[in-house]
Amino acid sequence: MNILFTCAGRRNYLLRYFREELQDRGKIYAVDMSDTAPALQEADQCFTVPALTDVNYIPELVEICKKEKINLIISLNDVELPLLARHSAEFNAVGTNLLISSVEVIDTCFDKLKTKDFLRNNNFRYPETFIDLNSAEDAVRNADVQFPLFVKPRWGSASMQIFSVHSIEELKLAYELAGIQLQKSFLKVDASLLSESILIQEGLPGTEYGIDILNDLEGNVRSVYVKRKLGMRAGETDKSELVDIPLLQELGERIGKAVGHIGNLDCDVFYDGASAVVLEMNPRFGGGYPFSHTLGANFPLAIIEWCSGDEFDLTDFTRNFGKTVSKCDTLVVVSS
Repeated sequence: MNILFTCAGRRNYLLRYFREELQDRGKIYAVDMSDTAPALQEADQCFTVPALTDVNYIPELVEICKKEKINLIISLNDVELPLLARHSAEFNAVGTNLLISSVEVIDTCFDKLKTKDFLRNNNFRYPETFIDLNSAEDAVRNADVQFPLFVKPRWGSASMQIFSVHSIEELKLAYELAGIQLQKSFLKVDASLLSESILIQEGLPGTEYGIDILNDLEGNVRSVYVKRKLGMRAGETDKSELVDIPLLQELGERIGKAVGHIGNLDCDVFYDGASAVVLEMNPRFGGGYPFSHTLGANFPLAIIEWCSGDEFDLTDFTRNFGKTVSKCDTLVVVSS
């Protein structure tokens, strides 16, 4: 089995996890638009490809899959997911499968307004969310919500362009700045669409937790790992502890069943000791997965076995509750 990681970036650890379980059954490939992306150094073979927005991106990726006999693609970038999902038939035609959810699931998770509707329609709690500035101001004046509020893109990634505000004046300034920055971002939102592209959400009480929810290739929930976040950096979990909280374990199982995603779902929730509110869902391996892996999960092994047509008993996974794991930087030589 040959596995290709797209938008490999800095996810060295994930390529390493899959390599350890793949052993001599196949090779690890990686692509990125930058030839100095650190994760490329973990691959048996790597390629530089155009940007996602380039019309040649998909054709070049398909050609690599055909030439290198790639069996499975795993994307490491949530912005890329809808693009790959729409072109899945082209990859299937050359014998390449994608570890990816349906277009509908990806769209629901990437669009925070659709996330809110989905969660509430399925009886999950979600933060109060406003699609326009006036509604948010009215809610504050009527004491329906309290500061802090958060201004963020409706479609966003890696906690980019998120502002925490503590007054009406800050709210107005942040909303205006978010609109300016959004037009310059990779989303390139047209000015006429800004009124539908910025959300304002209430702050949530309690502690933030990350939940990794593994579904099999048919979308059935198979494993859930819950971690208390102890530190964040650049929009990713930097330090966390595996916890045994039945309410959050059950919540993860309910979410996985309702979403029906394929592979891992990285979910952020706030828990105050009594109830939990779901903040975001990302249908891919997120920056919090290495904590689950280090503390007993082995999702790469399960995925490899399933993609090979074999069943896998996930009850063998251990759970090192109470242990804390922290990330650290390492250096990789990316050119000679």
